[in-house]
Amino acid sequence: MLGGRAIQDVWIVPAGDQQSTEDERYSFHGTTIRFFDDGIGAWRSTWIEPIHGRVRKFIGRPSGDEMHLISTDGDPFLRWRFTEVGADHFVWLGEYSVDEGRTWILEEKMVATRR
Repeated sequence: MLGGRAIQDVWIVPAGDQQSTEDERYSFHGTTIRFFDDGIGAWRSTWIEPIHGRVRKFIGRPSGDEMHLISTDGDPFLRWRFTEVGADHFVWLGEYSVDEGRTWILEEKMVATRR
């Protein structure tokens, strides 16, 4: 995408072919576009979720064996952690902080596998 310089994820939850009997609060359609910015030595990522009118910017850097993307441009601060990354799987942890990143509260966990 974009000349091989960016990556885009598209999220539709629940999947378009599935009936949702779950709480609508957990349904969303959104996209993330990210690219590596040599100027800051980190990944820039933007999450766009039109149904709920959300746009959040993140900066992503490795932290040990994990990748952390942190957004401080809104309240609360958000942190997305990619852990247990393997050739065919990863774990994504969505966390938030109400004290400017001093402590983090787990809000969401997704276990992803490649088909």
